[in-house]
Amino acid sequence: MDISGAVVLVTGASSGIGGATARAASRAGARVVLLARREERIRQLAGELGESVALAVPCDVTDRAQVTAAVEAAIEKFGRIDILVNNAGQGLQATVDAIDPEDFRAVLELNLLAPLTTTQAVLPQMRKQGAGAIVNVGSGIIWSSLPGSGAYSASKAALAKLSAIARAELADDNITVSMMFPSITETEFVRTVRGDVAGALKMEDSSGLAPQSPEGAADTILDLIRSGAEQADLVPEEYGGTLKN
Repeated sequence: MDISGAVVLVTGASSGIGGATARAASRAGARVVLLARREERIRQLAGELGESVALAVPCDVTDRAQVTAAVEAAIEKFGRIDILVNNAGQGLQATVDAIDPEDFRAVLELNLLAPLTTTQAVLPQMRKQGAGAIVNVGSGIIWSSLPGSGAYSASKAALAKLSAIARAELADDNITVSMMFPSITETEFVRTVRGDVAGALKMEDSSGLAPQSPEGAADTILDLIRSGAEQADLVPEEYGGTLKN
């Protein structure tokens, strides 16, 4: 899909990969809709990009009513939604015997159910237009068996399977669904995980992986949108991905 002139809705747009994706899409000529709970940050980003081509919508993507309202606001301003990037997510670091069910439930709500809800919300408009592209942001951690990552990995593995089936189901509607699997990225992510933050930082430090830039992840997301490919990753081959050293 051509990004220039398209309307791109990005969740988790207040920082990290989401913010970088919004900036990259804007540079490519897209109009962008910024969804996140941190209102001040997305309003600042909308001002940076230009309020004629960017719309900030404070939104908790785990709340179906807020998602519906955000999609309606996007259509009211720009008249269409061509691309959805489901980026919002949170980690959970805990060994299986120590996983707090409430933490796990919250992570599943954000990492798995929210992408489903936002997808359902944009589908009527994409079908009306006769085309669309959806990119779900996963994690390369699903190809490893790292102690403490079970709950988070499970949420992202489930998202990958959901995406694959959605891709098959929506193909006849000319709507592509793709997965992007980042590696360790220079964002706030690890410091905001649920559970054992110190353990998550230690696991990241001991991984031997150099943190990648959110801008690199954003470029990969835009390449997926343009190509419509099923998936892409930034994970080194030795960790299960396709990135060559």
